[in-house]
Amino acid sequence: MLKGKKQEHRPPTIDEILQFRPKRADFKWDTNTEGLVKIIVPKFTSNLGVSFCKLIRKENTFTANMDKVGSIVWKNCDGIKTVKDILKILTKEFPQEKNIDQRLFLFLQQMKSLNYIEY
Repeated sequence: MLKGKKQEHRPPTIDEILQFRPKRADFKWDTNTEGLVKIIVPKFTSNLGVSFCKLIRKENTFTANMDKVGSIVWKNCDGIKTVKDILKILTKEFPQEKNIDQRLFLFLQQMKSLNYIEY
């Protein structure tokens, strides 16, 4: 890299995103009788945060409840399937849903920013 030159950071292209292999974070999760996913997410990971929750007698977790689309995405974020694979599954499961690709991309972006998944 040249000294004094900033490296340009560009967002990934759609083709690049489709090749990503999202992997779930190591959270406890389960499905209800309707097949919808419930993710148990820790509020704090530091000793201070955990101790604070104990001190005020509050749980150190909260439950993130997924809808049908989110549940399918979460179940398929196994680190093996690509975003393209997941999009095919969603398209087959929800053939009438408009802009399912945009919904998937936004959902994955949100999940990544919350550290629920990694690529």
